[in-house]
Amino acid sequence: MLSRSVPGDHDLLTALAIVLGAAGAAALVSKRLRQPVVLGYILAGLVVGPHIGVPLVADPEVVHTLSELGVVLLMFSLGLEFSLRKLIRVGPGVAVTAIIQCSLLFWLGFTVARAFGWTMLEALFTGAILAISSTTIIAKAFDEQGIRGRMRELVVGVLIVEDLIAILLMATLTTVASGAGVSAGSVAGTVARLGAFLAGLLVLGLLVIPRATRMITAMKRPEVTLVTSVALCFGIALLARELGYSVALGAFLAGSLIAESGEESTVEHLVRPVRDLFGAVFFVSVGMMMDPALMAKHWLPIVVLTVIVVFGKIFGVGLGAFLTGNGARTSIQAGMSLAQIGEFSFIIAALGLSLRATGDFLYPVAVAVSAITTLLTPWLIRASVPVAKWVDRKLPGPLQTLGALYGSWLERLRSSSPSDEASENALAVRRLLKRLVLDAVLLTTIVVAGALGSSNVRAYIVARELMSPEVAGGIAIGLVALLAAPFCIGVVRVGRKLGQTLADLALPPPSEASQLDLAAASRRALVLTLELAIILLVGAPIVAITQPFLPGYHGAEVLFGILVIVALASWRSARNLEGHVRAGAQVIVELLARQGRDSADEQGAAAKLSSALRGLGEPIAIGVAAGSPAAERTLSELNLRGITGATVLAITRGDASLLVPAAHERLHAGDVLAVAGTREAVASARALVTGSEEPDAEPSDASRSTPER
Repeated sequence: MLSRSVPGDHDLLTALAIVLGAAGAAALVSKRLRQPVVLGYILAGLVVGPHIGVPLVADPEVVHTLSELGVVLLMFSLGLEFSLRKLIRVGPGVAVTAIIQCSLLFWLGFTVARAFGWTMLEALFTGAILAISSTTIIAKAFDEQGIRGRMRELVVGVLIVEDLIAILLMATLTTVASGAGVSAGSVAGTVARLGAFLAGLLVLGLLVIPRATRMITAMKRPEVTLVTSVALCFGIALLARELGYSVALGAFLAGSLIAESGEESTVEHLVRPVRDLFGAVFFVSVGMMMDPALMAKHWLPIVVLTVIVVFGKIFGVGLGAFLTGNGARTSIQAGMSLAQIGEFSFIIAALGLSLRATGDFLYPVAVAVSAITTLLTPWLIRASVPVAKWVDRKLPGPLQTLGALYGSWLERLRSSSPSDEASENALAVRRLLKRLVLDAVLLTTIVVAGALGSSNVRAYIVARELMSPEVAGGIAIGLVALLAAPFCIGVVRVGRKLGQTLADLALPPPSEASQLDLAAASRRALVLTLELAIILLVGAPIVAITQPFLPGYHGAEVLFGILVIVALASWRSARNLEGHVRAGAQVIVELLARQGRDSADEQGAAAKLSSALRGLGEPIAIGVAAGSPAAERTLSELNLRGITGATVLAITRGDASLLVPAAHERLHAGDVLAVAGTREAVASARALVTGSEEPDAEPSDASRSTPER
């Protein structure tokens, strides 16, 4: 005989039926309209939520409880995609890009929130909400549009680092919102406790969990693997909650530990249906939190924050990616792909609500910004190729030249030979990095401690009527600036020395003073560009960390002033580099004339070109044969730089030669092109010109054309 259901069972069944039914219908409609499924889930939650008056309403408390399972499983799946091996493989470039972007968006979010009159904690949560892009949305959009290659690797690598930054932000905000307050001591203590927790869990976990996972999967019993993996996920999530951290952190770590076993693909395949089920419930619950009346009331913050997310991420990711050697086109595409917020932003907003650190308005504001940017994401990704080509075409000549060669210089830096001199330079790099970190830490500490201490000193002086509040405040700011100035100068000087040392590794100067330094102009441009990247990498996090403690925007103003000075020097160097490239192109033409235009001589020409002008990347000679895809097409129609990232330095045609040819120049059979760039770029250029194989480009690239210099 069946037992009679209790009211709680009925509420659970009703909520599941309503939520999953609405989610299924929304998924079908979203796929038909070619929109992200996540957006459909959010709109389904709005329909079945309590705010718009539709009779079909799910119990918010029951749905919220079920959605927590979705959060745990989503974070567990993210952890499965992350391993220490993968982080090492993505390289330092993506870490630099992620740090610059997250610092910029955190600062912008915090600053705008304070301008709207929100509390300190609400501003901190706003900055964290805007800083992290959506792994789920981007993965789905990339799969739907078939995006592969270098750009996908760059975006996924940035997302991995952003996920780690999000975990740190969540742990820090949990501690601050729980009553520790925003102070240097609380932040340092939070980082120390989090480090101890992570170290202990990772050390013990790495000794047990990967081995146990391999033993369980070896049994070839999928149900056992699924049950034990999910049990481990919820067990570590519970441990994290008991120690004062979020369940999302514990679930993420559980997935990371299992990923170290090498069986993550097996576990992910088994967990995916369960994750998708409760993930749908989670996104529906997000939509149920959307209050149209509250969103209408706060329409201005929604619009402003949406604009900040879209343009801030395009600029931050694009700049960071360019400074790490990815080229203008790839950098812009990556920035436009990451211009949204998603699941981590929901989790951070929900964390602030559960800790009573934020008002009820912030969650629906975050959801609205996410919904708008999610809707824009497929359009931005599709538009990224023509926009990147347009920007590349409109860049000033010196920047085009610098962008084309900068990637090849960094490639030489990564592959520098381990000679004794290189080893000495490597030791010098490590010493300078230690000094840079030390100066940055001391500068941050002085600014934070000075800001907190100066307010107390100013209050003491004003209370005893020793001087006016304005004078006391000015003296306090002056003292802090005086103490911080040596370390600020130290960051700039060490950044300059580090850039010089790295440039010497990439483009070694002549061993004898009497030898002609053919790479001098290239080395100067590389030094200044590296210095710009280093100062931005160090300065952006310092500004983001110290902003909550400062009454104004002094940190941002100082950083902006330094960057402007270095950027102007870099611009002058880029203009000098353009003249050097033109002179080098003349040398290349003479070498090509001696070699002849015979395809059999191409290897010898390439070797002589590389040895003659190291500062021009990896120049090669490419012959245009009769029937070649490049024959009788202009450089604009061929779009060689737009597709491959390489640039044409010169063309030899019989006894005539063209230095740095213009976009309208038409290629003919028998021409020989001198092409420079990274090894990958020049290899793709050879394939494009000769038609030997398809160049590594996005599927839609070859069908589009923009003017090519």
